[in-house]
Amino acid sequence: MGNADLFLRISGITAVENLLISNPRYPIVEIFESLQGEGFNTGMPCIFVRFGKCNLACPWCDTDYERFEYRTLQQIVEKVRSFSAKNIIITGGEPTIQPKISLLLAQFKRDGYFLAIETNGLRAVPPQVDYIAASPKAMYAEKYRRRCIDFAHEVRIVMDADAENFCQQIEQKIRTERYYLSPCEIEGKMNLLETIALLGKLNQRPNKPKWQLSIQTHKLAGIE
Repeated sequence: MGNADLFLRISGITAVENLLISNPRYPIVEIFESLQGEGFNTGMPCIFVRFGKCNLACPWCDTDYERFEYRTLQQIVEKVRSFSAKNIIITGGEPTIQPKISLLLAQFKRDGYFLAIETNGLRAVPPQVDYIAASPKAMYAEKYRRRCIDFAHEVRIVMDADAENFCQQIEQKIRTERYYLSPCEIEGKMNLLETIALLGKLNQRPNKPKWQLSIQTHKLAGIE
């Protein structure tokens, strides 16, 4: 009996359980290579790893995060390695709710990738992440009053409800280098006029953070 088998027997861990520990499974919607389409890093070549499941349920979400398949850590890593980009965007759904996500991110870091995350900002971000893009949701404002992350490299708020008050609330909650306001798209229509009007209103306030417009340029360019 080898040392590894002896350890498993002593600890009471079965071979199947050990495989799940060392090579856990994750709900994956899709993995693909493209360009970042929004926010500060627009145009950055990257690999998107999109997780299934979410702790919110925004009616305008453009991702069917309940349609996913489970892939092992090794399967995900092999797929990512098949692409040429050296930047990874962890997105969803909501990636911070995934058990054992730090194991996957640690492997990406060992492989030399720059890691960015797109998160709703309600849960802590794994320490392996290099760049945090938080997208708080105005329709869940009460959740953010109770608890959210306190720092992100950028904040993107979709104008889906009482965004003016929510933007001001988030200014007090999440410290960031860049605030963005994005139009909400429902059935192919964007409330762009209302968005830029609010943008101007926010930016007329003296001694307050400045906001910028962020749109999904990848959709305009016809790419994923």
